[in-house]
Amino acid sequence: MATEQELQSLFNTLDSDQDGKVSINDLFLSPGLSAIISSETNTTSPQELLVNYDSDEDGSITFEELKEAVEKANNLN
Repeated sequence: MATEQELQSLFNTLDSDQDGKVSINDLFLSPGLSAIISSETNTTSPQELLVNYDSDEDGSITFEELKEAVEKANNLN
């Protein structure tokens, strides 16, 4: 289980261009971090994360979308 601060740090690391969004490419370029995201969100792949939690359907995940996914999986402390 991650704290919100840990989740923000992980998100910032994945957000390589610092645009406030993590794209599927960002997730594939960091397989170790993607595995952490998958375990915290109870998803099996970056594609599943996008399909289930990309609420604005822009092809990327914002911090709020990621936080919602982790909260829904009951993994946010």
